[in-house]
Amino acid sequence: MGYRVAVVGATGNVGREMLNILEEVNFPVDKIHAIASRKSIGVEVSFGEKIIKCEDVEQFDFTTVDLVLMSVSGTFSKEWAPKIGAQGPIVIDNSSAWRMDPDVPLIVPEVNPDDVSYAFKKNIIANPNCSTAQLVVALKPLHDRARIKRVVVATYQSVSGAGKEGMDELWDQTKGVFVLGAPEPKKFPKQIAFNVIPFIGSFNEDGYTDEEAKMWNEVHKMIDPSIKLTVTCVRVPVMVGHSEAVNVEFHDPLDADEARDLLRESPGLIVIDQQHDKGYMTPKEAQGEFPVFVSRIRNDPTVENGLNLWVVADNLRKGAALNAVQIAELLHERGLIKTKLIA
Repeated sequence: MGYRVAVVGATGNVGREMLNILEEVNFPVDKIHAIASRKSIGVEVSFGEKIIKCEDVEQFDFTTVDLVLMSVSGTFSKEWAPKIGAQGPIVIDNSSAWRMDPDVPLIVPEVNPDDVSYAFKKNIIANPNCSTAQLVVALKPLHDRARIKRVVVATYQSVSGAGKEGMDELWDQTKGVFVLGAPEPKKFPKQIAFNVIPFIGSFNEDGYTDEEAKMWNEVHKMIDPSIKLTVTCVRVPVMVGHSEAVNVEFHDPLDADEARDLLRESPGLIVIDQQHDKGYMTPKEAQGEFPVFVSRIRNDPTVENGLNLWVVADNLRKGAALNAVQIAELLHERGLIKTKLIA
């Protein structure tokens, strides 16, 4: 028995990764469709050992599928996700369009799995921002134990978070530095090769960026609105993998040793934390991996009940495609995918 599944945005970085992970985890798929814009009709993408051709979203009949994984722009999703949901399948959307909609659950399965119970208000489930996804996996067990009061985060976000264009720009600029000079930036506002850019998204009136606002809004929705969270988002010259330096202040006592033990026992997490020069995780090592990795767990003596953490994950996986597939697995386990099952 399997489901009929469509991946919308199948030619993008995350869409391709969704197809890869559906096959990797042996999600029960009877029929898979790769859906894209009209300009990508016929473009070939892989699903395991199979090659499938992209179909036109404008012409596709979504009544023929049970589940849709979508990785497209927020504007596109605003138009298409309700249309698709109204035709029957549940939509798991990776854009920012629906995350703060009160009638749409925002889900990280290790954090708030029970929120899937109200997915059918609009037949849409939202995937969080990539930097938020890995953060909440690390924060939730600590909050359950000692109640988080305040969090200060600095992100180190890879160029793949800006899509293929971002990866191409880093590659071209890096090569260019050693030949004729780096080409002028197009995707990013400044040169990304051999540089860091403390700006992702667009500025809000308060001086923070919308990328930064996403993180605190999503943490509030998924964990607890009383948590105070401040963040600076930084783009770094790394191809894949987001890292975060996280300072947490708790209401109740929680020392580094207890936190380390607690995180080791928590779903979706691996603790790599040894006090030697290779005893921590980097984004390069996290690339292609499923878990969120936590390192450099230590007490913060400058505040009462404070800890510092280093949190790393593959942003194309746990930050996007993997989390979407895990939501699909959660729906399957709870019998919540509307049954167009095929024997």
